Amino acid sequence: MHRTRPRRRGFLARLGILLTAVLPAAGCAGAGALGAGDETLVIAIVSNPQMEDAVALSDRFEAQHPGVQLKFVQLPENQARAKITASVANEGGEFDAVMISNYETPQWAENGWLENLQPRIDADPDYDAGDFIPSIRGALSHRGDMYAVPFYGESSFVAYRKDLFAKAGLEMPDNPTWEQIRGFAKRLHDPSAGIAGICLRGKPGWGESLAPFNTVVNTFGGRWYDENWNSRLDSPEFRRAWNFYVDLVRDHGEPGASSAGFQECGNRYGRGQAAMWYDATVMAGTNEDPQSSEVVGKSGYAPAPRQRTEAGGWLYTWSLAIPEVTDNKDTAWDFLRWMTGKEFVQTVGTEFGWNRVPTGSRNSTYDIPQYRQAAEAYAQPTLDAISVADQEHTMTKPVPYEGIQFLGIPEFQDLGTRVSQQLSAAIAGQKTSEEALAQAHEYAVTVGKSYQESGQ
Repeated sequence: MHRTRPRRRGFLARLGILLTAVLPAAGCAGAGALGAGDETLVIAIVSNPQMEDAVALSDRFEAQHPGVQLKFVQLPENQARAKITASVANEGGEFDAVMISNYETPQWAENGWLENLQPRIDADPDYDAGDFIPSIRGALSHRGDMYAVPFYGESSFVAYRKDLFAKAGLEMPDNPTWEQIRGFAKRLHDPSAGIAGICLRGKPGWGESLAPFNTVVNTFGGRWYDENWNSRLDSPEFRRAWNFYVDLVRDHGEPGASSAGFQECGNRYGRGQAAMWYDATVMAGTNEDPQSSEVVGKSGYAPAPRQRTEAGGWLYTWSLAIPEVTDNKDTAWDFLRWMTGKEFVQTVGTEFGWNRVPTGSRNSTYDIPQYRQAAEAYAQPTLDAISVADQEHTMTKPVPYEGIQFLGIPEFQDLGTRVSQQLSAAIAGQKTSEEALAQAHEYAVTVGKSYQESGQ
């Protein structure tokens, strides 16, 4: 599918409030600061369980690199994005390495904010970048070179309770449509028993409710903009996807859906309070972990629902990159290589259990016998989902932006959040679907006009 990458002229102005964010003192000691003869590597990461494991193992890296001390700045996702964006865009130099995603990587590479990692990768055949899943590698590349390396990757799929399906005489198809999913949700929705037919995110946020919602838009034949940056939120396809999502979660979804995100849906599904859950493929490790789930062994995993496309899932990866202004690039690369290498996966599996290894980035992970045994229910569905997650499989019309569940433009952090607030308001019944979508369309028109006026 043809797509046109928007030029980044005026990028700093478009970032708006992110560039005025106050940087907390925790990250301002200065990258590469020296103390007592030691080199301190300052790393900004998102605080989630997978990254916590990396922090717990960081003494292994320090043992292999005498004289190097690792200092992690850990923040929740929204705070981490703002802080890292402000630092890198302003060339603040607070960090030697940063955790970003495939949303930021191509944009920042084009702006010259990131070190080109390809020469280091090419000089290190043991790192085996050819082992990266092609769709993940492509998402972190700019003009054929990698500017970030993946820690883990994900797509999306449906977890469903096999026991509840069997009891109701239902069978999940190999490739379900959204219409079929709605039928299953209707049959299995049982509020009296505390069971929702399906759990879907309704929480505001461009990385929250808009992630699953945008995959519905894509497979229903919708898009945010045409090739000339005209908003298409008022198109029949987008409207149908909007109403479908709102009605599905209102009629057969979880209570309080307008404030439910990944964590809330995960808690509900893990307690046996939802018959289905459509979300990120990384959810499977939690679903099958006896320490966090009451439904271990009861779930099947089906591909992301589709309607008019070959596939319906998203593509996302948390990755590590080196800011261009960093002085400690050699040591920073050593750290990136350690945290994203094959050996790290083995270490996590051995130390913490194979359900906790960072997956979705390297093909070789899926060849590890211990992992395949622990992840028997979801390993292959995850790999399959990531492998076909691209615009050619998940969209029906050309778009002027990159991304599947997000738009790869700087304005989307604000635009997506505003639109998600309208979606949440419709789910909560605070507005009609029509009123909420009309307001969302106006937001999109404003951003589209800025690209039209600048000739982008």
